[in-house]
Amino acid sequence: MAEIELIMPKMGESVAEATITNWLKAEGDTIESEEPVLEIATDKVDSEIPAPDSGVLKKILFQVDDIVKVGEVIAIIEIEGDATNTASGSKNTEEAPKAVEEINQSQMTTLTSELTKNSPSGKFLSPLVRSIAEKEGILAEEIDGIKGTGLNNRITKDDLVKYIENRGKTLLPVAPTVAPKPSTPAVKQEQVIPMGDGDEIIQMDRMRKMISEHMTMSKSTSAHVTSFVEADVTNMVMWRNKVKNSYQEREGEKITYTPIIMEAVAKAIKEKPMINVSVSGDTIIKKKHINLGMATALPSGNLIVPVIKDADQMNLVGLSKKVNDLANRARINKLSPDEVSGGTFTVTNVGTFGNVMGTPIINQPQVAIMAIGAIRKKPAVIETPFGDTIGVRHMMFLSLSYDHRVVDGSLGGSFVQRVAAILEEFDINREV
Repeated sequence: MAEIELIMPKMGESVAEATITNWLKAEGDTIESEEPVLEIATDKVDSEIPAPDSGVLKKILFQVDDIVKVGEVIAIIEIEGDATNTASGSKNTEEAPKAVEEINQSQMTTLTSELTKNSPSGKFLSPLVRSIAEKEGILAEEIDGIKGTGLNNRITKDDLVKYIENRGKTLLPVAPTVAPKPSTPAVKQEQVIPMGDGDEIIQMDRMRKMISEHMTMSKSTSAHVTSFVEADVTNMVMWRNKVKNSYQEREGEKITYTPIIMEAVAKAIKEKPMINVSVSGDTIIKKKHINLGMATALPSGNLIVPVIKDADQMNLVGLSKKVNDLANRARINKLSPDEVSGGTFTVTNVGTFGNVMGTPIINQPQVAIMAIGAIRKKPAVIETPFGDTIGVRHMMFLSLSYDHRVVDGSLGGSFVQRVAAILEEFDINREV
């Protein structure tokens, strides 16, 4: 018998650690090669870690809610025969990048001064507990008064969540000798909602909480402005209707309007690159790559934004295959963290739900997001060499929300107008 290590795999260039959310196997359980052993979550997606080989789960080294760095050993697996490499039980065992994201120095100073590994009285605080406490503005002295239900009275995530839920109803005593610093955020008081007969309480799941935080942060960060344009996309609709059957027979999958619109957006960004930027303090970061996010609704009702990297480098067939692949794997929770990070501009299709237009919230740290509405047949004026006439056309609204701190109305308005023009000029005789 030999032992191999189950390693926290590298999950993308932008991910250095993950939180264990559930163990699918217990110590002593028999596991098959490639069988999922545990579930993990990053700030992007949830994933499963499979067993690198068949054997018995001998020892679990981290518990649920623990944050584990990439490359660390999660568990020990006992296998038959000799282990060829006991230091790399997973197929993706590259070391974590030394520096993944730049951290604001003042934020780091605040975190380490307020919450450390141990509370003032010596209670152990896990990284997840410290992270939640930091977001909720809970000081070290306040968290010290929370009764822990974990091993050796350790404060668990559930303990902290329950405390936050009841915050404002009961206050824990804070040591009188410790005065809050002037920069300390005020303690948030929960709004008390009166319950009516038959009302139901539904706890937000993890992804919904992340969406809530991200959207609220975006509105408080960017000065949102939205511009609207109505585009005549008749040529695009007629072309797709002409080629969709032959395309599906040849490629084995459908061609939708999304890749056509993504192609138009990428072309417009190349012409107007200052829409493809991010803001850092009082500096503007102009992005070299055009990485298009596509907002995708999940069966749970939540939303995720997979990213098409270097979309401007793909032809229409490549874009179509990438769109279909990302959308399909998003719905079955099979995206990697890298596939939902690094976006520089986002497109969301509100027309999927029958909406004609929308005012989307910017996906930070981007500065613009475009919503495409439902395509509807409408009477419209058609200009001809012999005069104007009325005809039935396929019309679609495009709306662009942009950050007015760095994108003025002239750029925002002209950009969405340019996307509309590219779609209106679509070549109906184009080969695919």
